[in-house]
Amino acid sequence: MEYFKQAPPQSAAVSQEIRDTVSQIISDVEKEGVNAVRRYSEKFDGFAPAEFRLSETDIRAQLGGLDDQVTAAIDFSIAQVKHFAELQRRTLTDFEAETLPGVTIGQKQIPVGAVGSYIPGGRYPILASAAMTIGVPKVAGVRRIVACAPVQRGTGRVNALQLYGMVQSGADEIYAIGGAQALAAMAFGLDGSPPLDAVDMIVGAGNAYVAEAKRQLFGVVGIDLLAGPTEICILADETADPEKVAADLLAQAEHGTNSQSVLITTSRALAEAVSGEIERQLASLPTADAAGASWRDYGEILLVADDAEMLKVSDEVASEHLEVMTRDPDWYLARLTNYGSLFLGGNATVAYGDKGIGTNHVLPTGRAACYTGGLWVGKFIKTVTWQRVSDAANAAVAPPFIRMADSEGMVGHADSMRLRIR
Repeated sequence: MEYFKQAPPQSAAVSQEIRDTVSQIISDVEKEGVNAVRRYSEKFDGFAPAEFRLSETDIRAQLGGLDDQVTAAIDFSIAQVKHFAELQRRTLTDFEAETLPGVTIGQKQIPVGAVGSYIPGGRYPILASAAMTIGVPKVAGVRRIVACAPVQRGTGRVNALQLYGMVQSGADEIYAIGGAQALAAMAFGLDGSPPLDAVDMIVGAGNAYVAEAKRQLFGVVGIDLLAGPTEICILADETADPEKVAADLLAQAEHGTNSQSVLITTSRALAEAVSGEIERQLASLPTADAAGASWRDYGEILLVADDAEMLKVSDEVASEHLEVMTRDPDWYLARLTNYGSLFLGGNATVAYGDKGIGTNHVLPTGRAACYTGGLWVGKFIKTVTWQRVSDAANAAVAPPFIRMADSEGMVGHADSMRLRIR
């Protein structure tokens, strides 16, 4: 492997300042409830309302006058994401089986009771977030979904198009709260009229403070995953279109100045062409301030000898988003193991996945794809097990387990089983 372009060394560690700030926010919200939320909301967002929950009247007022074409696009995105989640849900089934005479064992699929969805603000008001983190748990059968989103500073209002997505995706309660204080509010609950009852699980992307809040709150509630800055890796050979490769790298780079964009290629000519295309496209890209800095500091181009080495290096990178622009993308589909979501062929851009082609855009970063996939309908469902044992089956089951318990010194276990065979 050879670096055609190598990024400078980067520190992946969360700063102590972020950890301490988030820890203080969480502690204050747990102790003081809505008063702490109001204080931090005013500090960070300039917003301190009497009530954070949006009423039906508030929602109707904020949704008036939206562009019909944009709302139709959001509806299309929600429909695709929910449909794919429905297909996934069908793969999760209850069953029971008699594993020994008189021993019946089974599993059940039980939805999580309440989920909190964080809809991020930040540089861009991502309109597909609600479909991914509200629409999908709705398909899973979650009874109650709480959505939190920050207000746009100076307006005192949540972005109206994001709000539309929350409503259309099926949120049961919507709160105008942003940042770490929103996650703490959902985890611990808030007194109020009406109150915000605590949820069982929190999902959704956000900035470094939101990610750190999820890390610190894990255990109090469940979480989806700890997602960092977005990543893209493209595998390409000489058949790839340099213009498309460059455009797709920059599309992810525009997320923020710390987004990681990587090209792995067997073709030096393509590497040179893509490098030139990136500079050409940056010259006219309105988001070049973020995309250019991201490409400069985090962008890489790696030259490899052949398909086998490209496969090996890709699995080592374990990118969040992985595009394959080669003569035989299916060869890679059959062999790749580490990625968040895979985009095959020159037409399958990551941007489709970001906006709602069906697959979820909440995906593992920081090489977490080595051990987990992204958010999916099964994340909101508990696969639990059960067993039933007949009187006759005790004679077969109890003796070996009694011997095991006696050998371990677990006398209470052994005695509880001996009772079954007296």
